[in-house]
Amino acid sequence: MENIQQLKVDKEPQETLAMDPMKFILWLFLVSIIMLFASQTSAYLVRRAEGNWLEFEMPKIFWYSSAVLVISSLSMQWAYFAAKKDDFKTLKIAISVTFALGMAFLWMQFEGWKDLVAANVYFVGNPSGSFFYVFTGLHGFHIISGLIVLLFAWRAVFRFKVHSKSLRQIQICATYWHFLDLLWLYLFVFLLTFN
Repeated sequence: MENIQQLKVDKEPQETLAMDPMKFILWLFLVSIIMLFASQTSAYLVRRAEGNWLEFEMPKIFWYSSAVLVISSLSMQWAYFAAKKDDFKTLKIAISVTFALGMAFLWMQFEGWKDLVAANVYFVGNPSGSFFYVFTGLHGFHIISGLIVLLFAWRAVFRFKVHSKSLRQIQICATYWHFLDLLWLYLFVFLLTFN
């Protein structure tokens, strides 16, 4: 009898470490973005050290767009907290505000490009301008993908598919949006420091 009980104890399944497949894919995607921008910033530093580098002042609108993106990250977190509390009215407002601020950020980046052109800083020409356009353009592309993710989450929110017992979609959306915010702050400080 004791041997049978011992066998039962020995045969109990062990808990495995598992991760939501969608969250795992998201984290793989984030790591690939980090590698992309790490390689680009390394190339920037190497090329800058070679000389023939045009120094220019970053247009002020990039400061304002940075503030807009930080505020959008706060509104995204506000949306997540509202979802956890089943506060659907606040959730709808917060996710809509986040989307609007994301669009405002993109518009401000475009206006910043126009200011660069007005200051004779072009994509083709000196490598410093080229790198600036590549960094802001690549980040802008990822913001567009973030807005698409936000649209899917927004749609789910308005169909009441996001709530305290179904948080996966808003968690993925919030993680990606916060990542894009941090990525921009890194690029912004990098470009201010090494321009």
